[in-house]
Amino acid sequence: MGRPGFVLEVDDRTPPLLIPDGDRFQLEKFPLGTRVIYPAESLTRVPDLAEAINAALDAPLDSEPLSALLKPEMRLTIAFDDIGTPAPRMRRPDIRGKVIEAVLSRAAAAGVDDVALVSANGLNRRMTAEELQYLVGERVFRSFYADGLLTNHDAEDADNLAKIGSTVTAEIALNARAASSDLLIFVHLVERAPGGAAAIAAGLGSTATISQLAGSEDPRSDAAAEIAELVTSAVPIFEIDAVLDNDVFASPVEFLGRREWEWSLRDRATWLGLRRGLEWSPQRARRRLMNRAESDYHATLVTAGTPAAAQQASQAQIVAQQLVEVSVAADVGVLGVGAHTPYSVDSVTNPVLAVWSGLAAGFGSHTGTSFVRPGGALILYHPLHAEFSPLHHPSYVDFFTDVLTVTTSPEQIAADYEEKFANDSWYVHLYRTGQAFHGVHPLYLWYQTAAARRHCSDIVWVGADRESAARMGFRAASTLADALEIVASTVGRTPSISSLHAPPQILVDVK
Repeated sequence: MGRPGFVLEVDDRTPPLLIPDGDRFQLEKFPLGTRVIYPAESLTRVPDLAEAINAALDAPLDSEPLSALLKPEMRLTIAFDDIGTPAPRMRRPDIRGKVIEAVLSRAAAAGVDDVALVSANGLNRRMTAEELQYLVGERVFRSFYADGLLTNHDAEDADNLAKIGSTVTAEIALNARAASSDLLIFVHLVERAPGGAAAIAAGLGSTATISQLAGSEDPRSDAAAEIAELVTSAVPIFEIDAVLDNDVFASPVEFLGRREWEWSLRDRATWLGLRRGLEWSPQRARRRLMNRAESDYHATLVTAGTPAAAQQASQAQIVAQQLVEVSVAADVGVLGVGAHTPYSVDSVTNPVLAVWSGLAAGFGSHTGTSFVRPGGALILYHPLHAEFSPLHHPSYVDFFTDVLTVTTSPEQIAADYEEKFANDSWYVHLYRTGQAFHGVHPLYLWYQTAAARRHCSDIVWVGADRESAARMGFRAASTLADALEIVASTVGRTPSISSLHAPPQILVDVK
């Protein structure tokens, strides 16, 4: 077992510390007394992945073994996460491919011949054939793709959606193949949040269904429990989770995940070369380099069973892996936003995605209390260049240029713009036929940043494009010292400062 996370107090001996800054990294010299929250080292990986998968399938939680659930005449569907999990993507072979192969072997032994695979991509972009092959493996891809049995989910395809129930506000519908199956198997990689039936609905639901889960500032709202109950009542589900470790950085840059004072001479030499290469490379070249990056993830736990049981076991493992106790919330929080998000694979992290990554995914990673006190200030690192992928993020362009110039209020955006972005025929066409995220996607991510913006009295981006920052309601600074000067009127000139040293993932627990 690796060392647990801890909080370092910066003193005269503390070297400059690493902080992500878009497609680059900075070494920042923090003020004396700054508390730096370091992630835990990885838990012990499972020694034999194949053996761990088989053990989970043979001894699941709150369920019969998988082999007992498989019948010759049954209709079997296997759903799995899309390419956005994990970010950055893992080196081949993808663990999901190994799990799917194990499931297919058992299905074949049981005489099941009506099998289909579907990517639970929800409102995310469709995966390309190459990406599907990367994820499921060449043998599974070759066996299913050409026959139309390996597909992306389409939340707008009315002919392939089946109603399973209703909430107070909307009908709940799932992918028709999944809803009509005698058994739905959900293969999930756990990087941040566990899966469960609500995650299945978010990945395989209709646009209206997904809006109940994603269309609020808290995707874990009461609607999730209600929808999860509808899903589990309508479809027999067997979930298989693989919880990932904290090995975000692969060789030769794995030292970036270690504590700076433990870097060897070789590590420091590699860092100098990496830093100069990134600084001297044109921005497009840096982006290509980051898009090709792969992580050396391994599984620390493989579990299976009912969605609720698998979700609970995975959640416990995530807490054991990522929890770091912090004694007190700070006046000022510091957080770097890196190049990788679940929604920028083989693309660009545009300003809206960067804000979501910092304010929702990063700042929101806690057990209930933020590492910044209410009314404190947040300082983030990212250039916020106004660059967008026309292939992947067409509606993000219009959201940034047409909506955020009018308002940044989630309530006003929901009232005045959500219906237009959700139903725009061109956005729907690009989502269904290309690799575009659904038109309403940027609005749902923006809603999730509201809690952080209410919590913090001031949010400043270091090194950011000033026009982009201002458009989204933030301020920009050239350096950390400048940012601290900007927030001094709110938090004083001698504030307490805490910095999240992420990645890898940190789950803050303020005591």
